[in-house]
Amino acid sequence: MDPQNQSLVTQADTIYQEHFPPSVRFERAIFFSWGCTIGDCTFCYMSTQPADKPPRETRRSTESILAEFLLAKHLGWDIGFFTGGIGVLKPDELEVMLQAAVEITGDKLWLSVGPVSRLHLQRYLPYIKGVVGSTETINPQLHKKVCPSKPLAPYERMFEAARELGLQRAMTFIVGLGETREDLLLLKEFIHKYDISKIHVYGLIPQKGTIHEKDPVPSAEEQAWWIAQLRIAFPLLDIQCGIWEDRVERVSLLLQAGANSISKFKAIKLFGTAVAQEIENEAAKAGRTFVGTLTRLPDVDWNQEIERFSFASELKKRMKIKLEQYLGPMKKLQDNLSD
Repeated sequence: MDPQNQSLVTQADTIYQEHFPPSVRFERAIFFSWGCTIGDCTFCYMSTQPADKPPRETRRSTESILAEFLLAKHLGWDIGFFTGGIGVLKPDELEVMLQAAVEITGDKLWLSVGPVSRLHLQRYLPYIKGVVGSTETINPQLHKKVCPSKPLAPYERMFEAARELGLQRAMTFIVGLGETREDLLLLKEFIHKYDISKIHVYGLIPQKGTIHEKDPVPSAEEQAWWIAQLRIAFPLLDIQCGIWEDRVERVSLLLQAGANSISKFKAIKLFGTAVAQEIENEAAKAGRTFVGTLTRLPDVDWNQEIERFSFASELKKRMKIKLEQYLGPMKKLQDNLSD
């Protein structure tokens, strides 16, 4: 890293240490679907789903979603947000899922389901702490190109309504879509305008079948530059850094640049692997204590945990089956790592 960027990271790390404890958590975004009624954001895997498959048919089963919430709770993971394709769940269905998820986690959730009207935000108030706008980029011309059917204006209206209702506001930003460092000013102005308290800073994941398939992955230094600039400009901002299994070596740098938490890692599929262990090692390298675990299953009576909930007996039965389908491979990977 060149001296100028190193100086920037050092400054950001100092500011982080002044305002936050020396710890880090993994944040799990829990999806309820793999399809979207919009489906034309140029970078998104949802845009590659079969055109003949109705988005509502891409919904995950209720038991798989709730089992994942239960896993996250006992593994010490934060819920980054509850999310899925725009228009896939009807408001009644979403409210039922939110209520069940809050019963499991014991905490209100961040919600990311596209622009939500004030009326529906009021409806979800018992279950949500804030809303996430999947804004991706704030450059107007670039945004029209990469999110042609997802304009910023409805998100801005949602942020205004959320502020009036006392809900927190968060946003997403993807490094590598084509933004330039000159766009930092636009981003800072947007954060100020809507009093954004949290930002998810991702690096582009070139998805097969999209126009970005052969685009270069943004470097660790580039992702760290955006995080450091935001940490310096907003000392109290909650900054989450998105990584991928081929980018775990950058975790320590992104944490030193001022990130609070880590996301995007396939934590269930890769639980207990050497890659997961490397993330925990990277946290230590950055001087952070890793809260929760990506490598060791806790000693939990999972069936007893499920029985505590007020869900219908049939749903609890299906949850137990699904949870075992998750835990079996996770335990095997964990045991292989110990050998």
